[in-house]
Amino acid sequence: MPHLNIRPTHKPIKQYYTELQEYDSIGAEHEGAVRTAFQNLLQYYARQANLILVCEKIHYTPEKRRIRPDGEIVDTFGLPYGYWEAKDTQDDLYVEVNKKFAAGYPNKNIVVQSPTHALLYQHGHLQLDVDITEPRNLVRVLQGFFAYQEENIAAWHTAVAEFRETVPELGEKLAALIETERQNNPQFQKAFINFHEQCQTSINPNLSVAAVEEMLIQHLLTERIFRTVFNNSDFTRRNIIAREIENVIDALTSQTFDRNQFLQSLDPFYVAIEHTAATITDFSEKQGFLNTVYEQFFQGFSIKVADTHGIVYTPQPIVDFMVKSVEHILNTEFNRSLSDTGVNIIDPFVGTGNFIVRIMQELDPISLEQKYTADPPELQCNEVMLLPYYIASLNIEHEFYKATSRYAPYKGLCLVDTFEVAEARQMHLFTPANTERVEKQKESEMFVVIGNPPYNMGQVNENDNNKNRKYEAMDKQIADTYVKDSTATLRNKVYDPYVKAIRWALDRIGEEGVVALVTNNSFLSGV
Repeated sequence: MPHLNIRPTHKPIKQYYTELQEYDSIGAEHEGAVRTAFQNLLQYYARQANLILVCEKIHYTPEKRRIRPDGEIVDTFGLPYGYWEAKDTQDDLYVEVNKKFAAGYPNKNIVVQSPTHALLYQHGHLQLDVDITEPRNLVRVLQGFFAYQEENIAAWHTAVAEFRETVPELGEKLAALIETERQNNPQFQKAFINFHEQCQTSINPNLSVAAVEEMLIQHLLTERIFRTVFNNSDFTRRNIIAREIENVIDALTSQTFDRNQFLQSLDPFYVAIEHTAATITDFSEKQGFLNTVYEQFFQGFSIKVADTHGIVYTPQPIVDFMVKSVEHILNTEFNRSLSDTGVNIIDPFVGTGNFIVRIMQELDPISLEQKYTADPPELQCNEVMLLPYYIASLNIEHEFYKATSRYAPYKGLCLVDTFEVAEARQMHLFTPANTERVEKQKESEMFVVIGNPPYNMGQVNENDNNKNRKYEAMDKQIADTYVKDSTATLRNKVYDPYVKAIRWALDRIGEEGVVALVTNNSFLSGV
């Protein structure tokens, strides 16, 4: 992180004292008023350091206690750099800080301050205890706070840069190796053909050999992350899709290929991820961190895959707003609730699971148990891409474990193309267990559809081999409704995946229910 050259003569420092004087002149001494001055100061210097100040973010400690620091400084990856707690001049900071630490507030780098006094704790030890009515002391606190950087997080930033340079070359080597083994290894050849056919049935009948090879490469390069970041050594045994892919990998490694030796060059990246993840105790942060790892993987490994599937992750405040809004509408319009039995919920484009996890947090423990373990589950979701499917499975299962203190496999997640499910033909979708999940989902009545559809109207270059596929049933539904009623001269956009998502969702709930999807405003306001 860049060194901040903060001086008492800087305008933000002077402005801080001016604001405090203004509050004092009107007798505003309570914490809610006086904290704004320090918040503005933190905001300014955070931006100078390319960091972000997030206020009032809820965290859960390892003991499942809920805490809400006044401020948290994070980097552009969402990794925490420090925390801030504000008090007023009537508070005893020593008493208050003991209360906070007893409640589970982080103490690696935290400023606890009032308008007159500041304490800076780092690694659990008091580093500064100063009167900040003196500008030089205020500067010392800010410089000490922003100079802090955990060794693991520094290693993570270095590893990300190296990873994005290394992973394309490694991916090319793996692709060449897979191609060779397909020619020379009968056991792998048979396993690969079978897996390719499964993928074509489940995801896209036009799926190429290269795309299937890419799935195997994704699994090989990231499987260790899922095992270690989530401390889930049984991941490849428990997950119904990972288990199937491991069978193909076993055939690939049956003759000459040593998996660990091949991936040795990525050890620094894996280790940096593992060490950084170990510093994150709040699971929602760990979830965000893994999303970041995933995005970095695709930016380094396969930009076209990200483009074809419109990979966009929904900011948590939007997820929160949508879940709360659905609950409000269920209450006011239907006299029902997300917790009610029979209110079946589906996220058809689940990504890494943020919407389902947030809904789980909204449910009381009894309702969560019922909805999660019902057969079929009343919480269901689909994902068409392998890596987010893995992450969603881990996120959702962990959220259930956190809420109930017991592990139960999540049977509501399908690896399938949601639009493909609308087609009339019968399908065998990867594994019998996955096929069974899809069939049960098709038979379930849905009352809530929520999520963030894919966005990718067209592509930059018509020669790119990453066009969106056609869906006979969905395209006919669009033609019979939106296209038929549209007055637009250019109607290609009406076949965009996010428009298909809205059509699919409305058809899925039938006569009544709630659809909450992220969309751009042109769908609502355009012709």
